[in-house]
Amino acid sequence: MSGNGSHRLGARLRYLRRVTSAYLGSAPSQLTFWHEPPEINEHAFHEPCGEYYHCFFHKADYGAHRDAAGVPLLDYRGHIGRQYNPIAIAQWGLGNFNLYRRTRLAERKDRYLLAAEWLVSNLRPNAQGVAVWQHAFDWEYREVLKAGWYSALAQGQGVSLLCRAHRDTGRDVYMEAARAAFRSLTLDVKDGGVRIVEGPDGAWLEEALVDPPTHILNGFLWALWGVHDYAVTSGERAAWQLLEACARTLGRNVASFDCGFWSLYEQSGTRLSMIASPFYHRLHISQLSVTARLLDVPELRAWSDRWRGYALSRWCTGRALAQKAAFKLLYY
Repeated sequence: MSGNGSHRLGARLRYLRRVTSAYLGSAPSQLTFWHEPPEINEHAFHEPCGEYYHCFFHKADYGAHRDAAGVPLLDYRGHIGRQYNPIAIAQWGLGNFNLYRRTRLAERKDRYLLAAEWLVSNLRPNAQGVAVWQHAFDWEYREVLKAGWYSALAQGQGVSLLCRAHRDTGRDVYMEAARAAFRSLTLDVKDGGVRIVEGPDGAWLEEALVDPPTHILNGFLWALWGVHDYAVTSGERAAWQLLEACARTLGRNVASFDCGFWSLYEQSGTRLSMIASPFYHRLHISQLSVTARLLDVPELRAWSDRWRGYALSRWCTGRALAQKAAFKLLYY
């Protein structure tokens, strides 16, 4: 076996050991945090940029691993181990913000502000000088994302939390950080941002920065919510224009994520499409329902309802699980 082949085999074995431990082990892993069933927060629609659109109540009480200050760490097992994840920290903060708004408990406010302070302190320039939240570990995707990778998903959800922290406390430091982080959403990937121009007047916001792009749907939608929150909070014309561009891209492309019996996780570009897992399919249903209300686009609610119908069908669910397993065997 060549050196490159041996390296690929070793990397694949490390990946398989790590994910097997995460899925089958009894101790908490990163999945303990991520796989909270998506629950739409009806209180979020009572006022602009009030409570967040997903409840994240279980995530708010995540306590498996935290640092000395109380900031959550995720255990990815194996060679990655325990790590800060800016997406998880933002979601933990948003869940606690929601609970603070419901209860007015000081503990909840302390937690969401702890997350906001972490985001302010860890917003750093990338190689092109654009402020991003970097992940300090390699991540196995279609290709390995090297430590320092950043994501529209992190940028969008970080902005969502910082906008709420600013509105709640009046502190300019949170809005300044939100403005700095938002810039990445307006810039093309080649310029250090996380945007890809789509057609004459559209925009994708990329969760994973790879070439060719894969347009991961859940990451795009959560990032779009961040654009919405920044537009509402700042009133900046550029933010509203980006939101409109993202809405056009979603409207033109949502049908391409429907395979006739399930939703796709991404536009994988592979011969066998990458079906969403049952968790991510439910997340897509929830996200499209929320996005339909934020953008006032009833067609998105129709897609949400269609995908909900797939989830209720045993035949569709069984076929999706079989194709998901086949995809993992072929491409991961």
